[in-house]
Amino acid sequence: MSTAPETDIRSKVRETIETLPSSATWDDVMYRLYVRQKIEAGLKDAENGETVPVSEVRKRFGLPE
Repeated sequence: MSTAPETDIRSKVRETIETLPSSATWDDVMYRLYVRQKIEAGLKDAENGETVPVSEVRKRFGLPE
């Protein structure tokens, strides 16, 4: 019982793992997968217009414009 999103995720995991050097550790694997997941979530948010303008972020953190 497989679905398209699962297959897509599995292929992305394989692709990510194949880019690692042969000396990679489990921590390297987990870090790369974590980063990829966060990037994809951010891209999805951007596509859905769920972002905050840079000027607002600067204001929230007290940074100069």
